[in-house]
Amino acid sequence: MSAITLRRADLSDAALIQSLLEEQAAHHGETLESGVEALEKWGFGANPLFRTLLAHRGTEALGFALYYPDFSTLRGRPGVLLQDIYVRPAARGLGLGRALLAEVMADAQDWEAAFLTLMLDRANDGARAFYARHGFSPRGDYDMLILEGEGLTALMTE
Repeated sequence: MSAITLRRADLSDAALIQSLLEEQAAHHGETLESGVEALEKWGFGANPLFRTLLAHRGTEALGFALYYPDFSTLRGRPGVLLQDIYVRPAARGLGLGRALLAEVMADAQDWEAAFLTLMLDRANDGARAFYARHGFSPRGDYDMLILEGEGLTALMTE
């Protein structure tokens, strides 16, 4: 059996990342709003806004982590915001989640990342337990909120 490898994705991986994102979304009962073109433009264009790490065993993709820079004014330091992490069900229990998290932090050292933030579905008890085992704690008493669609349009035009 081949070894598991982790590597940073490049433009040629955009379709694979899209496929993994679709699988993750379906797992959560969600649907993606964009396709591979968005990944190509925003992740691999002239000014990439995120990075992705892929986990493989041979030619089989086992999972991924998609992340970008974060900054804490309280800490006065840059960090990482982990947007998505997904390990395919057949590859769970192999230590890939922890390995992906560690590799994200190693890969983000060029911006001197000193912390890792992620969003967690409150109903995902398995993920909550996984992160607690690895020392994650709530980042303050804050809920992450989003403004989009009509509300965003109203904000920008009023």
